[in-house]
Amino acid sequence: MARALHDPVSGYYARNIRSIGARGDFTTAPQLSETPAKAIAAWVARALRETKTRNLIEIGPGTGILSRQVIRNLPLHLRLRTTFRLVESSPTLANRQKELLGKKARHHTTVLDALEACSGEAVIFSNELVDAFPVRIFRKTENSWREVALDHSRGHAAETLLPPARLPPSSVFSMDHAEGQTVEVHDSYRRWLESWLPYWKKGKMLTIDYGEAAEKLYFRRPHGTLRAYLLHQRLEGYAIYGNPGLQDITADVNFTDLAEWASPWLDSSAALSFAEFLRPFAKPAEVPFLESAEHFRILVQQPHGSSPAGLDRNGKRAFPDVAG
Repeated sequence: MARALHDPVSGYYARNIRSIGARGDFTTAPQLSETPAKAIAAWVARALRETKTRNLIEIGPGTGILSRQVIRNLPLHLRLRTTFRLVESSPTLANRQKELLGKKARHHTTVLDALEACSGEAVIFSNELVDAFPVRIFRKTENSWREVALDHSRGHAAETLLPPARLPPSSVFSMDHAEGQTVEVHDSYRRWLESWLPYWKKGKMLTIDYGEAAEKLYFRRPHGTLRAYLLHQRLEGYAIYGNPGLQDITADVNFTDLAEWASPWLDSSAALSFAEFLRPFAKPAEVPFLESAEHFRILVQQPHGSSPAGLDRNGKRAFPDVAG
């Protein structure tokens, strides 16, 4: 999944940036309405004032459309005093963002690089970031959970179960699932969080994505949530594994995991409906749009302890050497 989506030459996001939109494989909320940007801008304005920070970071800005809309909807005095930073690992997408935003934003290839530039103090937001991280798939058998792998030895992808092994930390394994249930764990996102959260000292973070709390995520979904999109067609089963690099692959986000994984460093709110977040800013004609937003959740988090200047919780140098 990592190679199919993120390979710098043949991955989906490198090759198919034009596939995002009405004529492509999928469309994101900011391409349908400016209401998400208005709601996010209002949240950002309040977060900047409450935390007294002067840096705003968007992680995974995609085409840059949402960044441009959020900047445009911020009060003028905040626009003038705030430094906008975009974190993007894809050179293709970064170039698209620079074409759209020009000098309005500074660009970074990693979150650590962005945080180092603002001394660990920033308000952060992301939209449909988590679902782009590769997942690990597990299936419940009679005696244990087994990880699902792909076998290509016969010239095509075939699912196979690996021997029982240590499971990654996830709330899904404590749920009462029936035998045969398939689940996904965004373990790569967990490891990514752990690489930079110790260095974020002050601010608030807004995470927006489609998903649910662990106890609701797999209701009537015995085959899990992994799917692919090609020309706005939803693909399931073995079609997910076809055409690597030519179609989007995604899975719903477990918001219980997001809160638990960040708990050593962050306080988390309950995951709320994105539709309720948007409702005060929506026009009457946008009721169908709000209905689609019911499938999304928002999570607000913030550091629950500040480290001494220049040091992390273990007394080490606050920012490791980073490229970029």
